[in-house]
Amino acid sequence: MPTSFEIYQTYLRGPAVVIRLFEQSLGTQAIYGRPDPDMQQRTIESLSQEIERLQHQIAHLKRELRETRSDNYRLQRRNTEFEALSTKDSHNSSRPPSTDPPWRKRTRSLRRPSGKPPGGQTGHRGYTLRLTQQPQRVVKHRPAQCHHCLSPLREGHSMGVERRQVIDLVPARLRVTEHRAEVVCCPSCGRRTKAAFPEGVRASVQYGPRVIARALYLHDYQLLPYARTAEAMRELFGCALSAGTVSTAVRHCASELIETELQIKRRLHRSAVIHADETGLRVEGRLHYVHVASTARLTHYGADTRRGKAAIDDIGILPQYRGTCVHDGWLSYTFYPKCRHALCGAHILRELTYFTELSEETKAWAGPLKELLPEMKGETERVCVQGGKRLDHVRLVSLTQSYDLLVAKGLRAQPPPELPEQMCQQGRNLLLRLERRKEEVLRFLVDFSVPFDNNQAERDLRMIKLQQKTSGCFRTEEGARRFCRIRSYISTMRKHGRGTLHALEGACRGKPLSIRQR
Repeated sequence: MPTSFEIYQTYLRGPAVVIRLFEQSLGTQAIYGRPDPDMQQRTIESLSQEIERLQHQIAHLKRELRETRSDNYRLQRRNTEFEALSTKDSHNSSRPPSTDPPWRKRTRSLRRPSGKPPGGQTGHRGYTLRLTQQPQRVVKHRPAQCHHCLSPLREGHSMGVERRQVIDLVPARLRVTEHRAEVVCCPSCGRRTKAAFPEGVRASVQYGPRVIARALYLHDYQLLPYARTAEAMRELFGCALSAGTVSTAVRHCASELIETELQIKRRLHRSAVIHADETGLRVEGRLHYVHVASTARLTHYGADTRRGKAAIDDIGILPQYRGTCVHDGWLSYTFYPKCRHALCGAHILRELTYFTELSEETKAWAGPLKELLPEMKGETERVCVQGGKRLDHVRLVSLTQSYDLLVAKGLRAQPPPELPEQMCQQGRNLLLRLERRKEEVLRFLVDFSVPFDNNQAERDLRMIKLQQKTSGCFRTEEGARRFCRIRSYISTMRKHGRGTLHALEGACRGKPLSIRQR
């Protein structure tokens, strides 16, 4: 028992201390009585409920934390997306260079430096103006007096000459040829017979094929509008052509080239590799499309109001084609399974450039792939230069395995598919395309006749875009088709080494130049 002094000291410290002193000395049962037998169970149940409530609250807070982190990640990716879209141009996407803003013109090329100095290379044969041995006009200049003593030189003896030649144009002059068909009276029967005019001489007064060919040269090759073509003909040759006359000449030339267009299509059907692409064309203020199918020696343009499979079927080249078609991977080309397909490597490199510049996360998988594809291209070029027909099997397996590993690494690095960010989908779509269409992407690696890129078709389409910039839209669909037919003929003849003006003169005479066999 505590002493009275301890009880007094405890009392001074407060009632709670007194109660604890009696509990320690007498026991809780002496003070509070016996505990309720169900009280312990109720306490346990109460604590269990409290623990369960706290566990639910913790789980709820964890979900909120995950959602908050996901929202933050989504916002960060969306900000990255907007920043990337604002910097997207021709060097990292399929957008044409004409859409680049003036303040962001970039000249980055995907080609690797060759190591050669700029300018003419060693062994290059230069071309310069040389003196002509038989000039059409000679002008002699004789000094009037001596430069030293100022004596007259009228009787002086000539010691030689120094030659200098000026090459210039003479004024173009029209030559008028009059055809006279005589009417002769037959001495036997007394009836009259009139001579026939030469083929092509139909009107009382008309322009000849050389004049019409030059008008077509300016309009369909140099891409001048009708009015400027007529103005150029008047200024250069003194021909008072009207815009209507130029339009009639275009219609006549296009009608003479129908069989030539069919020949181009037949040759494309038999080609081992062709390039295909399409681009927009403005006709009557509305969007139409020009489809091109070409090789190094053939070009065919087809204009249509549609872009997809229906237009390609109507043009009639790919439905019957059985070779290898190189294109940019547009969906409509997949509807032609009878031919082999090859995807343009330049388009893929531009997409990889976009993801290389997007963020450090995407650069981790896009950067190595961007380095691997040019390495593969370099290997094929090296073997071709050495006269080889295919890559060494060990090297081929090594390159394809590296490709598979990098694509798999990129897919593993993609965010979970449940995240709906557009950028995640773009990166995943590119990698899935590289995985599922591996054979088409790497066809250049196993078949050296297939090029790495689709630059052939893109170069052929460039003139269509230039025509839109120079002359504007076409007024009629038929006008667009005529232009495409004439341009197909011009492009094909230039690839065969034929002069454009000579080729157009043949078409104006009704005898287009033939397509040479290889």
